[in-house]
Amino acid sequence: MFLQPNIKRRDMINCALCDNAPCDEACPYKLNPGEKLREIWLGGEHHAVSFLPETDACAACDALCEKACVRPGLVPIKGLITRLRNEVKPVITKEQLADESILQTDICGIPLENPFLLSSSVVGSNYDMCARAFEAGWAGVSFKTICNFDIHEASPRYSAITGGSSSIIGFKNIEQLSDHSVVENMKIFKELKRDYPNKFLMASIMGRDDEEWESLARLCEENGADAIELNFSCPNMMEGGLGSDIGQNPVFVERFTRAACRGVTIPVLAKLTPNVASMNEAAEAAKRGGAKGISAINTVKSIMRINLDTYVSSPAVGNDSAVGGYSGNAIKPIALRYITELGKNPNISGLHISGMGGIETWQDATEFMLLGAGSVQVTTAVMQYGYRIIKDLKAGLNYYLRVIGDNSVKDIVGLALEHVSNTTDSLERDTVVYPKFLRNKCIGCGRCRISCADGGHQAITMKERKPILDPKRCIGCHLCLLVCPAGAIESSGKRVKK
Repeated sequence: MFLQPNIKRRDMINCALCDNAPCDEACPYKLNPGEKLREIWLGGEHHAVSFLPETDACAACDALCEKACVRPGLVPIKGLITRLRNEVKPVITKEQLADESILQTDICGIPLENPFLLSSSVVGSNYDMCARAFEAGWAGVSFKTICNFDIHEASPRYSAITGGSSSIIGFKNIEQLSDHSVVENMKIFKELKRDYPNKFLMASIMGRDDEEWESLARLCEENGADAIELNFSCPNMMEGGLGSDIGQNPVFVERFTRAACRGVTIPVLAKLTPNVASMNEAAEAAKRGGAKGISAINTVKSIMRINLDTYVSSPAVGNDSAVGGYSGNAIKPIALRYITELGKNPNISGLHISGMGGIETWQDATEFMLLGAGSVQVTTAVMQYGYRIIKDLKAGLNYYLRVIGDNSVKDIVGLALEHVSNTTDSLERDTVVYPKFLRNKCIGCGRCRISCADGGHQAITMKERKPILDPKRCIGCHLCLLVCPAGAIESSGKRVKK
C-alpha cells in the first residue's frame, strides 16, 4: 500500500516559494530549505526527506534560514525541516533514486522520456522558453497554437481566484493564439529539433477551412513537428466558427480532422472543449476523421469578479471584458470527469489520451493517468511556479511507481476506471462510515458543530469545547471532516450497518 506522508500546505501558508530562496543561501549546512519547502508544497515530502543528512543539523542551529526569510517570523522553516525528519522519514519505504527509466512512455509510438508536457499556451511559445523547459526536464511541448491570421492580444488578459499565500486556485485568461508569424514559428521548430532532437514537439494549429488545416499540418511536419494537435477548443476564438465552436460540432471535428490528416504522416490529436454536455460524440468524430489521440480538456468558459463599482468583470480591458477560459486546480474535477468519459468509451479504444486541466502536483497527474491518460500537459501551475516543478512531478511519480511495484508508468494507465460509475445509483447505501475525532489535535473552535447543525444532521454537540458525536443522528456525510481547520477529524475507516 502506498502511504503518502503529508505536511499540510496550511502549515507553511506564508512561504513565498522564492526564486533563489534567501533561506537556501543562509543555511550553513546547505540543506536547501527553500527547495524542500517547495517540494512539501507540491506533495513531494518523500523526495525532500531523502536528501537530508543523517545527522540532525537543525537541532543546534539558531534558524538563520528564518532570519533570512523574505517574510521573517512568518514561516517556521526550521520546524518544517525538523518535521520532515521526525514525521516523514519514519514512514518512507523507499530511497529516492535518480533513475527515472520507469517514467518512459510514448505518444502514438513516439518515445517520451516521461509523461509530462507543456500544454499549448504562453508557457511554450518561443525557442527560449521551450529550451529552458527541456533543460529543466520536461519531455516535450505542445507549442502555442499556430495560425495564419493576425493576433492582437488585449491587456490585461489574466485574472485569478487566490487562496493562502496568494496561490492561484482558479485562473481566467482571454489569451488567444501565437502572435508570431507562421514563418517565425517554423524557424523555431527547426531550431528546437536541431538542438533537442529527443524532445517531443507537438504543433498545435488552428485553421479556417479545410485547405488551411491541411496546409498548416503539412508545414509543421516538414519543419520538425513530431505530432499535430488540432485546437478545436479555444474559448477565446469564437468569431467565424473558430476554436470551441468547432469542438461543439462533431461534423466539423470530423471534417477538419480528416483535412489535417491528409496533410501529414505523423500522428494527429484533437484537442476538445469541455463546454459540452458530453465529449464522446466529438471524440468519436475525431477518430473517424483519422485522429490517433485526444487532448482534453481545454479551459472552461467563465466570467470572473464583477467590479461592484464599474460593473465590469475581470480582467477589465478599459470598460469592457469578455467570456474567457477558466483553468487551474479548481477545474481538475471537471477535467477528470471528461478523462473518465473518454477512458470508458469503447468506441475510441486505442486512441492516446493526453490529459490536462488543473494539474499542479504529481498526485494530480497520477489521477489523470489512473483514469486513462497516457500523457499529461500543464500550463497554469507552470505560470505560477515555473518550469522547476518538473523536478517535483518526476520525483513524485517515480517514487510512487516504485512503492507500488510497477515497472513502467504505462502500467497504471486506466487502473481506476473500473471503480467509477457514471451515476450514483449503483453505490452501496446500507452502511455508514462515522467520523473520528482526534481530541489531541482539536482546538475547540466548534466549526464542526456549526456545519453539522446548519448544513448536516445535527449530530454534534460540544462539551468543554470538544465535539461529541451522536451516532443515532450521524449519517456519515463527513462534512465535519472537510470543514475542520485543525485537521482534527478523520474517517474511522469502518463501515457499520445503519
